Amino acid sequence: MAPEPACAQTPAQTKTLYLGMNGGSMEKAYTSQVLPDFEKAHNVKVTVVPGTSSETLARLLADRAHPPMHVAFLDDGVMARAVKSGVCQKLDDSPVLRELYPFARMKDDIGAGVQLGMTGIGYNTKLFAEKGWAPPGSWMDFANPKYRGKVVFQSAATSTFGLHGFLAINRLLGGSDRNVEPAFTKWASTVGPNVVAYIPDSAKLAPMIERGEAGLFPLTPTAAGDLEDKGVPVAYANPKEGAVLLLVDLCVVKDNPDPDLAQKLAQYLLSAAAQTKAAAAGRQIPTNRDAATTPAMRKSMGDLSDLVRKVTVVDWDAINAHRAEWDARWKRTIAQ
Repeated sequence: MAPEPACAQTPAQTKTLYLGMNGGSMEKAYTSQVLPDFEKAHNVKVTVVPGTSSETLARLLADRAHPPMHVAFLDDGVMARAVKSGVCQKLDDSPVLRELYPFARMKDDIGAGVQLGMTGIGYNTKLFAEKGWAPPGSWMDFANPKYRGKVVFQSAATSTFGLHGFLAINRLLGGSDRNVEPAFTKWASTVGPNVVAYIPDSAKLAPMIERGEAGLFPLTPTAAGDLEDKGVPVAYANPKEGAVLLLVDLCVVKDNPDPDLAQKLAQYLLSAAAQTKAAAAGRQIPTNRDAATTPAMRKSMGDLSDLVRKVTVVDWDAINAHRAEWDARWKRTIAQ
């Protein structure tokens, strides 16, 4: 069912702000632990409009005159499209912007990273223990013959994790974000022979890991932690070449009916206080340098400030310019 227009109010005329974000664990973390403080401070209700980044952008584009949300969380690749489409407005200048990691602050402050992610290597801890294998440590482990039949790869055409893994391996094969010819031409002789299955997204990973079918796959620390919480034998490993930066960006929607309050919500969500709560409630990795992570997150990831110095930042403008062509080629030549 489509969300109410953003201008709708409850019978008591309490203001309602609509926040677009992924559902599931992210929505639960924010609604239970992060948003209540803002709601209480401003006497408002913040209602989450769940959906993928692509779904959220489609909703914003479908009704520019009457935006269905005030603030939206968008994966960085989708955020690049949103900015080009003109659906985001500049963030108000605020001290909180200067607390963010530099790469989380977008050009002209049209948006900012609200959650830090990094795509690295996920692996099946039970399988690795049975085989006596050391944890993986390089993107090129996906091409190691000892993992033949145990690699699962998300589709680069439909999954950011899969695309990030593809681009990271492409760089090690001599390519760049503007030149993916090395990965496409060498995939069949490197990673391809090890792949047991190409999957559209990470939803199918858990049963494949539990059955021992999936041993190695692109994954983020947060996704690995969510699976671990469910009893799935999985862990995250940071590749020595560096993980690929995966930001969830925050966008204040242009022409929303309550821009001042929307800006206040954005500033709150970028604050150290809000991001500390998000880390504790749902392993959301902060982009605010003053926010705290949990002991479990530090044990899994190590020192966050050290990790962010090594992450690879992709060129989304270059990627989006050729994405349709790459997607078609992936489906035609790799994941047939």
